[in-house]
Amino acid sequence: MLRWLTGRGAAARKIASTREQIDPRMWDELVSHYVFLRALDPAQREALLARTAWILASKTVSAAAGLHMTDRIALTIAAQAALPILNLDPARYEGWSEIIVYPAGFQIPRKREDEDGVVHEYLEDAAGEAWDGGPVVLSWEDAADDADDFNVVIHEFAHKLDLGNGEANGVPPLTHCKPATRKHWVRVLNESFDAFCRSVDAVESQIPPDMDPESEESWTWWSTLAMDPYAATDEAEFFAVSSEVFFVNPTLLADEMPHWYDLLADFYQQDPAKSLRHPQLPR
Repeated sequence: MLRWLTGRGAAARKIASTREQIDPRMWDELVSHYVFLRALDPAQREALLARTAWILASKTVSAAAGLHMTDRIALTIAAQAALPILNLDPARYEGWSEIIVYPAGFQIPRKREDEDGVVHEYLEDAAGEAWDGGPVVLSWEDAADDADDFNVVIHEFAHKLDLGNGEANGVPPLTHCKPATRKHWVRVLNESFDAFCRSVDAVESQIPPDMDPESEESWTWWSTLAMDPYAATDEAEFFAVSSEVFFVNPTLLADEMPHWYDLLADFYQQDPAKSLRHPQLPR
């Protein structure tokens, strides 16, 4: 049994109390709303409820920019955040204490130095952000989305897992995996990332030159990729975006990137593609 389930004291009592306060009807509605949560078997759903209670007991979920925080919003975010650590030690989410939720997308101040050494300051539109040692910031409009190719909550919490080694580089702590996994992980990560970048370049070359590659019209071309082209930004974003797809559209990732999928399955200690292809028969 994990220490957070068997431990005594104020923290354990708070987790147990939080679990008891979760409205069963609201929980069932939440699980039914998201396809990737409906696919969980009864034991997995029970484990997810326990992880969700841990997150709600250990993190402060705060509203920003006029959003009215409700139990449903907090529960929806916590349940999605709990999925990546369903079979991992929840201590991987320790070291920070707050989840900040905006009503919709928000802007983040950025600085970028160009090749001439000139520093440019600008605002970047975002649906989420994970700060090293700080909060996870989310857009509720995006967190509530049940799309099968996008999940901002899983994305940002994957960054938190990645940051467990002190930097976001696509190589989270692999201490629970086989001893030789890290070398193999880096090799497969680099091969998969490079192959995806080549696919992105190939798709971009097919977009008509008079069309904005970031426009909605261009998605006809981008949608042929296994995942959002944003994954080609760097290895950290590749890990975060592919973690989204691993949970919300696992068969696609397993078919398109089988070696990378296998590593993610080993890391997360879950195989959602197998569960979808071979669902448990009712007992």
